[in-house]
Formats: sequence, C-alpha cells, structure tokens
Amino acid sequence: MSEGRGSRVEGRGAARDKARPAAAIARPSQRKSGDAVLAPAQCGCGTHENGGGRKAIAVDQDIKDRNLKRLRRIEGQVRGLQKMVEEDRYCADIMTQISSVQEALRAVGRELMRNHLKHCAATAIRASDSEAEAMYDELIDLMYTHNR
Repeated sequence: MSEGRGSRVEGRGAARDKARPAAAIARPSQRKSGDAVLAPAQCGCGTHENGGGRKAIAVDQDIKDRNLKRLRRIEGQVRGLQKMVEEDRYCADIMTQISSVQEALRAVGRELMRNHLKHCAATAIRASDSEAEAMYDELIDLMYTHNR
C-alpha cells in the first residue's frame, strides 16, 4: 500500500479495519446493494457537519489566543525560511530554522490535543458507550498520526 496521505499503514488501525466487515469501512459510494449498512460514524466529540465544518464543543479562549499568537509567529518563521532559501543561505542554518518551526507546530498540536481531551473527548466519553468507543478510536488514530 502506498504511503500517501490518509493511507492506512499496517499495524496502525489496519488490524481494527480487518476485523470489521468490508461494508462497514467502505465509503457509502463504494457499498454494493446487499452489503450490511451501518449507521455513519459520528465524530466522537459529538460535533457534526453544519455547513461550516465540524466545530469543537468548547475552546478555552486563552488556549485559542496562545495558539493564534504561536501560529502568527510560525508564519513569520516560514517567511524567513523562504527568504533564506531565496538568498542561498547555508543549508545547516536553514535546517536549524526548519527544526524550530516544527517544534513550534508541535507545541500548537499539544495545546489543541489538551483542549480536545478536556472538552470534546471528555464529553463524548461521558455521553454513551457508542460515542465513547468512537472517541477512543479517534484518539488512537490521532496519537498514531501525530506521533511520528
């Protein structure tokens, strides 16, 4: 299987998918008549598509403000990287700056994960067994996807 975006890597959720019937993991457009149709999975945190995309149940304003400030700083760092490349700066210096940007993005991801666990995940886990199971799956997928 290719390593493209969104592909399943053996051992990372693939075992869980193998245990499900094919119709359960196939997109609705891929299902054949006669396949068992399960209810479409809802987002584990109880957020639903509402025209503007999924929304978090709650967001701490101070976390949001810190993340926006960090993202603006990262945006400036990326512009600086572009300028360094345009100016043919020393490769090791560019690589150092790339590492700084990556760490800054990881910091934003940690804050987002904290908010997700505090609000979305906690709400889903308390709601019902089915929502809890969906949230557990979502959290496992997030950990494997973002822990590379």
